[in-house]
Amino acid sequence: MSQQGNPRGTFLKVADALKRQIEEDPGMTVLPSLTEVMRDHKVSRGVAVRAFGVLKQEGVAEPAPGERWRVVRSGAQVDRRPLHQRIADVIVADGLAAGEAFPSASALAERFGVSRPTVTKALEKLEAAGVLAGGGQGRVRTVRAVPTREERS
Repeated sequence: MSQQGNPRGTFLKVADALKRQIEEDPGMTVLPSLTEVMRDHKVSRGVAVRAFGVLKQEGVAEPAPGERWRVVRSGAQVDRRPLHQRIADVIVADGLAAGEAFPSASALAERFGVSRPTVTKALEKLEAAGVLAGGGQGRVRTVRAVPTREERS
């Protein structure tokens, strides 16, 4: 996006472009990364951050800790719990018992639409809480304990 004209309004132009992108793609659930917005619109980090702020203020998107910004659509249900809590639900949803292998970080990253490092941090929290065991480079994580409803929510 050219910064000719009034550069003070550039973040609004970027926000409008992102809103159009959301409207044109009903399946879009997350915003492009900050880096992608900077590259695609040829703007600084500050301009991209301000554009995201406009989307938040207008209720079009919201930040998700440890993840990309989520697109907010009216009537759509979004699980806003931290990633480690949603990953803990995999144990019950997949019917895993103590001692069974837990899905890999790569599989979980694809399942939740986040990066592997983000999943790894969430898995470390579950290991610290005693829900998972093992893990690390080349080792399969296993279920140590099936979390109770209170631990998952």
